[in-house]
Amino acid sequence: MATAPEKLLLRLEWRIVRRLDGRLQGAYRTVHRGTGIDFTGLRAYVEGDDARQIDWNVTARLDEPYLRVFTEDREVTVWLVLDRSASMTAGRPGRGKHEVLAELAIVLARMFTRAGNRVGALFFDTGILRVVPPGTSRRHVLRIAAELGRTARARGGATTDLGEMLDAAGRLARRRSLILVLSDFIGEGDWERALQRLARRHEVVALRIVDTADDMLPEAGLIVIEDAETGEQLIVDSADPLLRAGLRTAVDAREERLAAGMRRARVPLHRIDTDRDLTQALVEVVARTRSRAR
Repeated sequence: MATAPEKLLLRLEWRIVRRLDGRLQGAYRTVHRGTGIDFTGLRAYVEGDDARQIDWNVTARLDEPYLRVFTEDREVTVWLVLDRSASMTAGRPGRGKHEVLAELAIVLARMFTRAGNRVGALFFDTGILRVVPPGTSRRHVLRIAAELGRTARARGGATTDLGEMLDAAGRLARRRSLILVLSDFIGEGDWERALQRLARRHEVVALRIVDTADDMLPEAGLIVIEDAETGEQLIVDSADPLLRAGLRTAVDAREERLAAGMRRARVPLHRIDTDRDLTQALVEVVARTRSRAR
């Protein structure tokens, strides 16, 4: 009898993986650059580059040194950095952020392993770290799925330290890797500096999982709101225009800080809404990735 992880993987393979197979791998073939067989373009020479890769014809025409850039055709090591903190439990039953994260992680793991790449996973549960080392098989994807099925850890009364989560990923990924960070990016810590450190050594992509509840408050009179990270509760009048305006200002400021931090780290940020079709969302991620690479 099939286990719950096996049933979930089988459903996702038929519903999503087969429709996307090959697209994500093609979008992320440039993690390793060197003397491979696929010529990808030219770039200006900088001190420390391998002089053997200088294109002397182009250098002579432009009167400054230019290098030939190739893609090495070899396996990619992929790390999935998975935010399992309390704020990820937000959303409607059956389609909350943690459920979308689980589906997204399993789809990505299966697609990359099908192409022969090694995939590892880091589960960050508000300060508690769990790790699945990189592997390549379908059985390995089932192991990641089983870990995702485990209940998130207790909240512990503290907000997520995003910087600690990213630093943990940097310690685990010892060789240059593709690091996919799946999170709602609601938390604290010096995450921007940690992201910059990570992006200097690896190719990093941020997949931000967002629910409507993150951005707006329903008009329902007096309601109890709870900080998903700390568990602190407060009774508020959801129809109060000052409250709603203040919330909107805070959300806009959070969005701008996040976008600015990603730009400074030169890390692409993709939004995955919980009410979107996951296949279409991933198609758009691939399209934006290829457009950015041109």
